[in-house]
Amino acid sequence: LLLTLYLLFLTDLQMNAFTKFLFLFRNVSLLKDFIESEFFLIDGDSLFITCMWNKTLKKGQNLHFFYIVEQFLHNFNQKDARYVIVFFKDIENIFFNHPKLLSLRTALIQHLEHNTQVPIHTEFSSCLSPEWEIFLKESYPYFLIVSDEGITSRQTDYLNIFILHALQKKINVVLASGQETNMLRIFGYQVQPLYSHWKFFEQVCFSFPFYMILISLCENCLFMPLALLSIGKLFYFFVHQTMSLLRNMWPEGADIKSIVCSLSCSVVLKTYKNMIDGVETSEEPREGKEETLTLEEAADLCRMLCLSVAFLQLLPLSQRAKSRIIHCNWKKKLSPFIRMLKRCEFFILKEIKTISQWKVDFTFLPDLTDNLLWKNIAYYYEVENCTGIYHFDCNEGRKTYFTSSPLELSLDFRITCRSSIFFLLFYIIVVIANINFVSQFFQVHKPEIPKLGLIPLTSQFVEDYVGDTLGDLPFLSNVDPSIISLSKRKEFDERKHWHSNRPLDDDYRNTNFNNNANSKDSKKQREVQKLYHFYHVFGESLNGRHRSMRIVNQVTAPLPTKTSQQKKIKSKNPKDINIAVQLMKRVHMILGKYPQFMKERHRKKLAKCLKYLGFDNLAESLYSEVKNLVTEDISKYSVHMGAARFQLSYMGHYLFREERSDPDPRVHHFIPDTWQRELLDVVDNNESAVIVAPTSSGKTYVSYYCMEKILKTSDEGVVVYVSPTKALINQVVGTVYSVFNKRRSKGGAICGVFTRDYRHDVMNSQILVTVPQCLEILLLSPHHQKWVKRIKYVIFDEVHCLGGEIGAEVWEHLLVMIRCPFLALSATISNPEYLTEWLASVKRYWQSFESMIDKSTSSKITLKGSKQNLSKTEKPSYRVRLVLYKERYNDLEKYVCSLKDDDFLISHYHPCAALTVNHIEKYGIPSDLGFSPRESIQLYDAMVQVWPEWPRDFEPEEFSCFKEKVVIMKTDSKKYEEELKKEIINWIHLDRDKVVVTATGSLALGINMPCKSVIFTEDSVFLDALNFRQMSGRAGRRGEDLIGNVFFYDIPLPKVQRLLKSNVPQLRGQFPLSISLVLRLMILVMKADDKEDAKAKVLSVLQHSMMSFNQPKMKHMLKVYFIFSLQFLVREGYLDQECIPRGFSGLAIHLHYHEPSNFVFISFLEKGLFHKLCQPMKLKGPKVFSENVMETLVLVLANLFGRRYLPSCVKRYKRTFSQSKVILNDLPKEFAAAAEEYNHKIENDFGSFLLIISELADMKKEYQLPLSEIDFSGEECRDSELVSHLMPGMENRTAVSPFACLSEITDQDLFNIDMIVLRTIDVHDKNAPYFWLKKFDRDGSRHHLNAYAFDFYKHGSMAALALDNGLNKGDAFAAIKDFGLLIQAIRISLAELCDDEQDDVVLAFGQLSDAYCKKIWGKEKEQSHRS
Repeated sequence: LLLTLYLLFLTDLQMNAFTKFLFLFRNVSLLKDFIESEFFLIDGDSLFITCMWNKTLKKGQNLHFFYIVEQFLHNFNQKDARYVIVFFKDIENIFFNHPKLLSLRTALIQHLEHNTQVPIHTEFSSCLSPEWEIFLKESYPYFLIVSDEGITSRQTDYLNIFILHALQKKINVVLASGQETNMLRIFGYQVQPLYSHWKFFEQVCFSFPFYMILISLCENCLFMPLALLSIGKLFYFFVHQTMSLLRNMWPEGADIKSIVCSLSCSVVLKTYKNMIDGVETSEEPREGKEETLTLEEAADLCRMLCLSVAFLQLLPLSQRAKSRIIHCNWKKKLSPFIRMLKRCEFFILKEIKTISQWKVDFTFLPDLTDNLLWKNIAYYYEVENCTGIYHFDCNEGRKTYFTSSPLELSLDFRITCRSSIFFLLFYIIVVIANINFVSQFFQVHKPEIPKLGLIPLTSQFVEDYVGDTLGDLPFLSNVDPSIISLSKRKEFDERKHWHSNRPLDDDYRNTNFNNNANSKDSKKQREVQKLYHFYHVFGESLNGRHRSMRIVNQVTAPLPTKTSQQKKIKSKNPKDINIAVQLMKRVHMILGKYPQFMKERHRKKLAKCLKYLGFDNLAESLYSEVKNLVTEDISKYSVHMGAARFQLSYMGHYLFREERSDPDPRVHHFIPDTWQRELLDVVDNNESAVIVAPTSSGKTYVSYYCMEKILKTSDEGVVVYVSPTKALINQVVGTVYSVFNKRRSKGGAICGVFTRDYRHDVMNSQILVTVPQCLEILLLSPHHQKWVKRIKYVIFDEVHCLGGEIGAEVWEHLLVMIRCPFLALSATISNPEYLTEWLASVKRYWQSFESMIDKSTSSKITLKGSKQNLSKTEKPSYRVRLVLYKERYNDLEKYVCSLKDDDFLISHYHPCAALTVNHIEKYGIPSDLGFSPRESIQLYDAMVQVWPEWPRDFEPEEFSCFKEKVVIMKTDSKKYEEELKKEIINWIHLDRDKVVVTATGSLALGINMPCKSVIFTEDSVFLDALNFRQMSGRAGRRGEDLIGNVFFYDIPLPKVQRLLKSNVPQLRGQFPLSISLVLRLMILVMKADDKEDAKAKVLSVLQHSMMSFNQPKMKHMLKVYFIFSLQFLVREGYLDQECIPRGFSGLAIHLHYHEPSNFVFISFLEKGLFHKLCQPMKLKGPKVFSENVMETLVLVLANLFGRRYLPSCVKRYKRTFSQSKVILNDLPKEFAAAAEEYNHKIENDFGSFLLIISELADMKKEYQLPLSEIDFSGEECRDSELVSHLMPGMENRTAVSPFACLSEITDQDLFNIDMIVLRTIDVHDKNAPYFWLKKFDRDGSRHHLNAYAFDFYKHGSMAALALDNGLNKGDAFAAIKDFGLLIQAIRISLAELCDDEQDDVVLAFGQLSDAYCKKIWGKEKEQSHRS
């Protein structure tokens, strides 16, 4: 019955749950900018499975397996991730019938526990245990990394249940497979929990005896043969018995490798003897008579195992990585015995864990055995030395023969008794032997990566940049056939009407054009007027038409009275504290703002007011005779607390700041703070600055001051405002038009806009608002240098995008290319000093360049004898200032909303409640985690409650900054806050428990109605700490509100805690180069109107990347990458030997966003594949192409440019769709063959690059495991003929990790397998423009491309596209719009390259562009969109 229910449940699970939720997986960045806040879980068994299935791993190569595991985790550690690994107890039973996996899983757990700092949890029985439920509730992980497929079908069922359970608990799920990484981020397939997940789990799962089924998946009694149970008991008995003997032999302890090897061989031989003697302990029931090992043969096998373990102990990894490759496998008859060995290993590891008084060294636990070395030794003695039993099926077809005598192992070096544990077990005689070896039998016939000779280049620019590197590289002679063939290259297959050398319009001209202010057409002028009017109205809606009417002083609303409990509290204290607040507020105003006008009668009156409030000490400080002024009973007016406590608790947002009272003539609307005046000085002095200040602190004002200065001082100067999003662009443009009004010459405009979708007034405006990609287009354009020289300032808003997911390298290019001063603004950078230092180095480069130009200009003037005065222009400064301001102008308080019974509860959440002792010890208290004054008082009261004997130095009335002070300032409260934070840290050193109690105590109070609030209503994977800071910072704007409020509704409390306590991110450099960028740089150098300026810009890009800042090795590596990029471009005809652009270089850079697809597309065009495909239906009349041609064209373009990958599990869960294919078909055969040819060239060019830069690797680290840093280096054994024979180093393994070499990986596998390149050179195969025809995961499973672009062409339904392909409608529209724009760009470029307007390819792309646009925009929008 249980099995029947089990099968019914799994059928429903597969048919409904996973086929329905499968396409909800989206490829996202797993680690956002605030890393330490994003605590997540890794299912240990999913980690185990994923690494076991790695296609580079050979079975039995334990050390390589542990390297893969540690590299997986180290990748997260490098990015400062916080995670916990969980191994469930019950899963162990699923592996019981797979002893090799069971042993390896146990070793992995113990290795992580003993040799690493990774937090491991093994105490939970299953994902449905009560303890696990409590753990999830308390920790609430950001996401769970889990596999959707197990090694066995039962494990797959278990994992599917685990996934659903996590989604039901509102935990994001990330697949363990399909993850990719770059220098800064890790990407994976994630599904966000939905209501449908919860509903399915509640309705379907619990309709079955769910927990019983889950336990049944793991219990021995249901699925495990009784023979395995009996052999397990026998193994356990023998292991326990032999372990006692071994402890007596080695009482002081031993290393794990010696223990496991000696015990496993001893116990297995005992067990095997019992089996031969008739004890029924076979691993599995025998059918008929099978050939089995004799006891002597089994002993020989153990002897060879012990010899291999001795090699592991003595030989360094550098020597083991040279092992020869043999093509042999164990015979089937050995399989039961080897399984017994592995099962014995499992019991030994479990038994060792229970022993506490025996010192065991677990250091080399990852390297217990090496299966290939074991086979290599056995192969030598059975085949080459011909002295024993041949245990192999050899692929080479050699004769199989047998001997009945035991093996006599021959060694040609002596091993100490302690390190060679097989001496203790078998008393093997060591014989020194000289052997003749036949090494040619073992040579591997794989295609070598050719050591390419480089094409000599005659470019002065190349010599200037990489001249010091070229001398170390091999170059071909000019008479080499490959050099001669370059000059004979025919232009595009003899099609004379195609001019591939013709320059194309740049991306600026190809962007959709909105009318400029200089348009002469009256209708277009009217459209321009409408646009400007819209900007004015929009700007006024943002800034207010009458700013003087803005209300600043807001009255606090009464407390909410929704709950009955709050009503009871209010009835007990009928006093309205707000009256006291308003009275004290007026006292503050008089004493704080107008002390010079105070007279004695005023002091009497104020003292009397303070006396009424109960502040006797303050009243007497104002007027000593105040007692005589008040004779009646005033207790009913008293607030019954000290003045300092009252001001901090109820008047925090009214406290005065120490603001400057002296106006600044440069600012008319407000009096700027000191730090804001420094920003104004920066602009006045033409300096650059990195500005880091909280959101809404007023840092953006300097941007508009900069614009105002340029508008006032010049009619030609330009300010460029760079924004990451188009939404912010609209806001800035609206503000500019509402604030500035300047009469320009005819055709001139104040502000222009340039985005990828539209542009207007770019060249004829003084303020250009744009996105980074578009400014890069202008800076790299050879023919817009004159306009670029007009730029006087560049303002980078949200410069932390320099470390973002998309387009980060573009921000870096802009910062190093601009010659003018800049302002870089951000609220979220934790290493601004590093950023400033890097930018200062860039400015020093430009300073030296400008001085060189000035000397050259002055020398020319001197030679001419001219004494004319040069035009006086304000020269920019090359100083880069760092302006830091950490305080928010207004306090920000947080509230947690919840439903309880019929009440809607709003509870104040104290920031300190988010902190834990461990977090403070590891990261400290975040610098931007501030308290409001009342939160400081709440913290003090909580500390007193926890430790009543605590000295009262921080009592508000006694604190030095508050004592006898009528007007407490904001700075006083901040000093109090900082001292409390220091005291918390001191408490950690004194007594951790006190801090724990404080952090978990309840600090909830009722609230006042907010003045301006931000509300987070639902948890999401995109609600990370960066977005939280950006959005929450909008509350409590300076000059608008007195206090800001942030509300959390339906967001788990642990998530709220992590959002609050996270630190801001550090900016790190990314890999700065690509082939397309190198081509764009060379086009700029060779085609620029001002070649000196262009050369300086390009050198700045190449020499000053953030990644290579203060990293000489990295700079050298980038130079080599640049050289091989040029070689590729020359070989493919994009550059000639003088590095002058030729061929389809213009088309390649038009499509540079899609590298390497741009180069593959051009190869298709050059081979005539598009001409062969695009055949019109009729030869006479207008050329029209069939629907089959259009669909094939879309298929090719979707494979090239619509590369959205689906998770590999898509094929496993079959799902039918009414309108969509979802999975994209592969390229047609001819196109696929051309792509394969392209890939072969990439393998040759960039394979050579990887081999050359492998010399830059840190080999000391390469011989260490990445996470545990266990060292496997050492001195190689040179005088052993046996070692030299087994490890000859015949294969090329220059650029491959030595750990991967243990699985017979060589340099020829560099482009076929991920994660095998030397890890310390910071270059991966992804940096090469390799075009993946079929993309496979590390476990060998294929990732299919999504057919979204093809599907939309077929049915044209956005709703069906979103539903079938698992896209939300916004993402679906953006993806389809981008694909349509791409087709238009190709169409325009091909039309410019071809003289023949009736060319089949040009017309086909024109027809496709019209059809696709029509499907996107509809008939009425088609024509206007094209124009």
